[in-house]
Amino acid sequence: MKIIHTKNAPAAVGPYSQAVMVKDTLYVSGQIPYVPETMKPAGNDIKSQTLQSLKNILGIVEEAGLKKENIVKCGVFLKDLGMFKEMNGVYAEFFGNHKPARFAVEVARLPLDVLVEIDAIVVKE
Repeated sequence: MKIIHTKNAPAAVGPYSQAVMVKDTLYVSGQIPYVPETMKPAGNDIKSQTLQSLKNILGIVEEAGLKKENIVKCGVFLKDLGMFKEMNGVYAEFFGNHKPARFAVEVARLPLDVLVEIDAIVVKE
């Protein structure tokens, strides 16, 4: 097992690792839309927050020596499923032709009162 840490994603806001690599699988902890340099939200809207969460995941994935195309599954936690369409548009543009498995659920509250949190499972081919 190897702990992955990068400055290209926000520091953990609790007792957890940004990601853990076990053999050929990387488990990326839920990423909130904080800009790593400022530790503040990327914006107040779901589009900017979704994009930043995905950028944070990519920063961790790349630190582990993997690529976006190695992401096999994402979990999306939304403060309000009414934001699904806007989130989904940003998500689709970010991944392009690559379409990982995914789930999306509404939750009562997210860390630091953000609108979205996204986690990922990544497999080295």
